[in-house]
Amino acid sequence: MAPNPASVHHHRIELRLRELAQLFNSLDPTPFHHKDLDPDAEKFIESWALEFPPDSRFHISIHLEKAPPDGDPSALVTEAIHNYFAYEAELVRRDLRQLLRQGRISMVIGLSFLASCLLIADALSRFASAGTFLTIVRESLTIGGWVALWRPLEIFLYDWWPLVRRRRIYLNLARAQIRVTTGT
Repeated sequence: MAPNPASVHHHRIELRLRELAQLFNSLDPTPFHHKDLDPDAEKFIESWALEFPPDSRFHISIHLEKAPPDGDPSALVTEAIHNYFAYEAELVRRDLRQLLRQGRISMVIGLSFLASCLLIADALSRFASAGTFLTIVRESLTIGGWVALWRPLEIFLYDWWPLVRRRRIYLNLARAQIRVTTGT
């Protein structure tokens, strides 16, 4: 279900740069529209965006002190920022898929281990009379079996939420309205 346009939050992120090259990673040899953003610029945009609700829409204003020699860079910058954050969203989607896969595998292992521990604990209680040592072993097996489920439950209850939120923010940044201005 798409959010109601009236309930969507619009937020402005502003960057002030001396020149356009500051926006991009200088070590990346690809053309501008495929370039990585400069790590500082990316962190700045991301940190501001993460402060807002995940359903926010963004307007990114980039103020350049020096005008680029080849004309208005708005289309180029817009494409570059959209491509960069769409790619980041895809990386987070892959991470989320991998985390949930790990959670499913961990859950199967944890449940198998728990079942084994409970079966052994039950066998011990039937095999011998209840002495202090056997009671400790039986309870330790029960506790150990349940502890084996700790990581899968952590994944399914807590770990996936931040990834979903980060992906939503990246997707919204990939659709952000970009405005480039030059001069002081």
